[in-house]
Amino acid sequence: MDLGAAMVDGFVPQSVTVSSRYEGDKVIEDQAWEDASDDVLASAVPWRTFRWYMGQKHYSGTYWSATMQDHVIYESRLELSRLLLADFDPTVRHIVAQPFLLRAEVGGRRARKHIPDYLLLTGSGPVVVDVKPTQHLAKPEVDFTFRWTRYAVEQRGWRYEVWSEPPVVYLENVRFLAGYRRQWLFDPGLLDALKTSGLAGLTIAEAARALPDHAEPMVRAAVLHLLWSGVIKVDLDRPLGTVPISKVAAR
Repeated sequence: MDLGAAMVDGFVPQSVTVSSRYEGDKVIEDQAWEDASDDVLASAVPWRTFRWYMGQKHYSGTYWSATMQDHVIYESRLELSRLLLADFDPTVRHIVAQPFLLRAEVGGRRARKHIPDYLLLTGSGPVVVDVKPTQHLAKPEVDFTFRWTRYAVEQRGWRYEVWSEPPVVYLENVRFLAGYRRQWLFDPGLLDALKTSGLAGLTIAEAARALPDHAEPMVRAAVLHLLWSGVIKVDLDRPLGTVPISKVAAR
């Protein structure tokens, strides 16, 4: 965000602090935001956890993440969608849900506070993510919160992302592939054999028949696991069964 524009609009946060929770009921409160390292925040547990109650508007739950090898919480189906894509992204190496509480004085108004939805640690640096349906982004309170949060995050050299509904076909493809994310369920020998079987240019159905000495359902499942793992590449913006494999990585 441009500093001059932010100052005119009154979105520059002052005296930003962060509070975070850790295993063993440890809490670090009101630490200077610039002093909180991403390595320490990576070990945080959710600042708040979801609740179930009659008539609630959001569908909350837990998702077993291949990246984390553990469960990660989400507070809505849209948050689950972003979590799926983070788990699928090979550049994401760590995911924290509801990672911390930010407090700041903004625009001369009362102290503000905000809990982002996710902290993603990637190979190119931390990414703070807020998930919100497109229809809510223009609401003044939402816009105000996201503007000052963006400024606070980007002043640290971190990235800030406001994420809304993704392309439907891409999301449904990733959601389907997530069913094959558990690596320990697959025979390493079968996976290695597929990597050297000349799959480029084949559809998934054709690739499932590439090793006639193995049961076709087992081969198909292994192909889908390699797609999830990024070893095999296809165009995920198109229906999965119609596109050829474009690349097979050596790893």
